[in-house]
Amino acid sequence: MGGSTGVLAAVFLAASVALSPSGAQETYKIGASLGLNGYAANNDRAWRDGMLLAIDKINAGGGLLGRKLELFVEDNRSEPQEAVVGYRKMLSSDKVQVFDSGCVSAGNFAAAGASARAEIPMFLCSILPDRPLERKWTFTNLSPPRFDLEARFRYLQEKTEIRKVGLLHDPTPYANMTKSLAETMAKEFGLTVVAVESYKADDPDLSIQIGRIKAAGGGAIIKIGLGGSTVVAAKNIIQLGFDQMILFAAIDDGSIFRQSGELLGERFLFVGTSAQIPDSVPAGPQRVLLDEFLKAWRGKYGDRDPAAGARAWDSISIIAKAAETGGSIDGATMRDSLEKVSDFQGIMTKYHFSPDQHYGVTQNPFVIGVVRNGNFTVK
Repeated sequence: MGGSTGVLAAVFLAASVALSPSGAQETYKIGASLGLNGYAANNDRAWRDGMLLAIDKINAGGGLLGRKLELFVEDNRSEPQEAVVGYRKMLSSDKVQVFDSGCVSAGNFAAAGASARAEIPMFLCSILPDRPLERKWTFTNLSPPRFDLEARFRYLQEKTEIRKVGLLHDPTPYANMTKSLAETMAKEFGLTVVAVESYKADDPDLSIQIGRIKAAGGGAIIKIGLGGSTVVAAKNIIQLGFDQMILFAAIDDGSIFRQSGELLGERFLFVGTSAQIPDSVPAGPQRVLLDEFLKAWRGKYGDRDPAAGARAWDSISIIAKAAETGGSIDGATMRDSLEKVSDFQGIMTKYHFSPDQHYGVTQNPFVIGVVRNGNFTVK
């Protein structure tokens, strides 16, 4: 995509190395803490690659406010401690001016205070921290957990006879928040949570947890957490002979969905996005943006799942819109300008930020998906 492609590829190969030669055009430095290894790898690698596509496009068009965008990446290995080290380097050595980081929420939380004190805005793939100062400087285009649960619970209520469910969650802040919310929300849909089971992301077997859910009368598992643990759960359901049990996952890489669907067939359901199920989006401005993104994504990354990449593209587009709105990339001005990005059409949905709303997704964008013949379609 123009002459910047080779420059941007260098970020992929050598994270956190400045790309611009001495005397080159001044840049706008974007830092990203990403789990390129560990449980978040599928998602965060796609987040990185979606950012690179968006950066490519902006740089090919002349940059942002006369500056080329420059990406600095630190691999946190899906571990909060590693994230802190990477954030510290990007703040002190690389002098990044804004963060656009991945889905390791605990790592983002650990660095949010330092970023806020340095007046560096953070745009995150993950949920936001609770402390007021940190929340003031953080933004996300992650759909609030309520939307994910609402889509799953409504489907069970309207399309099945299942009224008892079990929750299966990992120990991340996002999963714990969603688990607590699910226990409350289930009642709104006439569902009863009969068991709550936890696991570690690298657990090789979840049969004990799944057995407890079944023994309690659970007809469906509400899976909360990223990564290969979903495939492990699907295998265990088969091994245990639970041939009526539904596994219901959300917000993950399509490779995980595809493997799980191949094991369980239509007893595996997932909360899908527009990028994963393009035919769910009617003709209009969103579909135009989606088609543009998918053309670029597939041209470079083939049949890899585009969901996280699409959200990352949107995140860069939102940052660019904020810079244009405020006419500045100064940290405080950028923070204020991000709060003014509203009614902004992205690939995934239309975003609305405000001083009281740092979760940009305000309407439920999800559809229920299923794997048929290796393809994703609306259930």
